[in-house]
Amino acid sequence: MALLKQCYAGELTEGQLLRALRREVLGLSQTRYAELVGISRRTLSDLEGDKGNVTLDVMNRVFKPLGLQVGLLPRQRRLLEQALAPTE
Repeated sequence: MALLKQCYAGELTEGQLLRALRREVLGLSQTRYAELVGISRRTLSDLEGDKGNVTLDVMNRVFKPLGLQVGLLPRQRRLLEQALAPTE
């Protein structure tokens, strides 16, 4: 959860988040994870390095085993904090 919060705060890119979660949560190599999600190791490497241009479908496939999906978040920090704040 801390890594996800860092990503929301702009401290980690999506690629850095993916790399950290793949390694720390799943303990998988790039090759094994790429096989798991059905993409090439090169594509995974590009994603983790924040390179290239992939489809929304590919992004969702790589985050799905981690229980995440790609979505829209407000760009303004204040609005993001409001959106993520617990409701009463």
